[in-house]
Amino acid sequence: MHFQLAWRNIWRNPKRTVVIMTAIIIGVWSMIFLGALMRGISDGMVRNGIATLTGHIQVHHKGYRNDPVVENSMIDPEVVKTAMERVLPAGAQWASRVRVNAVANNARHTAGVTFVGIDPAREARISFIGKAVTEGRYLRDDDKYGIVAGKALVDKFETKLGRKIIMMSQDTDREIASRAFRIVGIFEAEMQSTEKQFIFVTKTAAQHMLKLENGISEISIILPDQEGVKQVADNLRAAVPSADYEVQTWRELLPLITAYLAIYDGFMYIWFIVVFIAMGFGIVNTTLMAVFERIREFGLFKALGMKPRWIIKEVLAESFFILLIGTAIGNVLSFLSVFALSGNGIDLSALASGLEFAGMSRIIYPAIYSHDVIVANLVVFILGLLVSVYPAVKAARFTPVEALTHT
Repeated sequence: MHFQLAWRNIWRNPKRTVVIMTAIIIGVWSMIFLGALMRGISDGMVRNGIATLTGHIQVHHKGYRNDPVVENSMIDPEVVKTAMERVLPAGAQWASRVRVNAVANNARHTAGVTFVGIDPAREARISFIGKAVTEGRYLRDDDKYGIVAGKALVDKFETKLGRKIIMMSQDTDREIASRAFRIVGIFEAEMQSTEKQFIFVTKTAAQHMLKLENGISEISIILPDQEGVKQVADNLRAAVPSADYEVQTWRELLPLITAYLAIYDGFMYIWFIVVFIAMGFGIVNTTLMAVFERIREFGLFKALGMKPRWIIKEVLAESFFILLIGTAIGNVLSFLSVFALSGNGIDLSALASGLEFAGMSRIIYPAIYSHDVIVANLVVFILGLLVSVYPAVKAARFTPVEALTHT
């Protein structure tokens, strides 16, 4: 009976019902859609950070992260490789690198860069560089003197494919090692700072130049399931000598992005509360208006023997239907909005410089997280019913005499 009466009552004044439903729809849509945008931004930052030579897990010689010099390289990486064979789950990919600070120069320019020696086949499966070469070609295993440089660095050096770049760094004898490499490929990255920072050669060429023999600087690991990163890292720490090696996850390697994620989570839930507060005032105001318009009706109900709690149930049932319809439509609209943008994303290339400073991607792909949708709906639905209690109690307190004499 309560639901039948409630359904009829909410359409007695359709304009008012549509207005409050519209407020709920906009509130739910903004919570889910803007939450999806925030998740898309944070997901893009994580993807870029992991793809830019970070991976899910990295292994270094003790002290390398604090002082990334050639002396802190892993001289015998076989210990780590043996441990990884036992610990890593099926589907995991890894690559070893030589990575040192260096100076790149040609006849016109000089710049500090990160000199990276890679295994071309393995590296292509775990980082951005495998698909980033837009001019020339990617490195091959037999490239003794080939180098792949970023477009921004090539433009800065006023050079092009086929020209030489001199690389200088300190070798294991603490002498300055230098070697001329010819540009065989030019890559483009999500951020220009990446194009300016990294220069790639084969791992063999880097080891030969730095007199490392079989030594490497780091091992980067990509897992099939990002949720299991912490557990795999803990297992790997237990499997390698802690006195010689450090195992770190991407959250430890990218502290700024980790901080951004925490800020985004907090901001999103604050946004949910702000939207609900604005929407809650509308719900209370509209329900109170409906209650005062129906004072005589409630008085008649009480005169006929209806108990106060039944009147409360009646008013709450009306709010229930309005909230149910509003949240359902709001969910549908938010999903459609995200779906419409999921193909091409939101292109913010015009703001590339500012986005790069914040570490954000140029294109944002909204991402819906199930727990965000659940939280948004629960906030609207449960708190919406709670704020409707006040008008319901107000209606239940009218006495038959004062209600029936109301004009």
